[in-house]
Amino acid sequence: MTLIDAGTPFASGRLLDGLRAMGKDPGDIRRIVLTHSHYDHAGSAARIAHGTGARVIVHAEDAAYARRGRPPTPDVRYVVTRLFGIPVNQAFPGVEVDEEIKDGDVLPIAGGLRVVHTPGHTPGHVSLLLESSGILITGDTILNVGGLRGLPAYVSHDFPLYQRTRHMLGELDYTMAAFTHGPEMRDRPRERIRAWLRKRPVLDR
Repeated sequence: MTLIDAGTPFASGRLLDGLRAMGKDPGDIRRIVLTHSHYDHAGSAARIAHGTGARVIVHAEDAAYARRGRPPTPDVRYVVTRLFGIPVNQAFPGVEVDEEIKDGDVLPIAGGLRVVHTPGHTPGHVSLLLESSGILITGDTILNVGGLRGLPAYVSHDFPLYQRTRHMLGELDYTMAAFTHGPEMRDRPRERIRAWLRKRPVLDR
């Protein structure tokens, strides 16, 4: 099995219990692929990797943050970031990174898991495309919490870059979108995401 993201530092028990409830053995986890190095995505990676022997895979530009357990700083060009950017700076247990990936890599997982580098939220943030089954894992590029949503500046390392790169998700081919925050979208996800993106400006600065 491959685990995509590992929740907060307190989530490992719930994650492993969820796998057991599905009839899976946590010891079957062979890889942990992190979409990015933030507290709520990489927090339990070290504990699960240590307990299962799973390899940890992260984009090269986020690998140092994952190893240190310290996320990149948010975009301090914005006043709102200086006021509210503290939560995204939460530390988490550093994890040994076994493999650094880059844009366009295809991992030998479920018929091919393509890495789509979507930086801005963090330098090495990635979305992931299961090409054989048409499933897009968005990471934090787009959320689906009470409808499609973007991220505010105070949780982004480079907010204008995030605004630009999220439009990449409208150019991919997929039949289901799986969000790391919010339920999956099965009904015309690409068309709905493209329509949502058309209404969102791309910032130059």
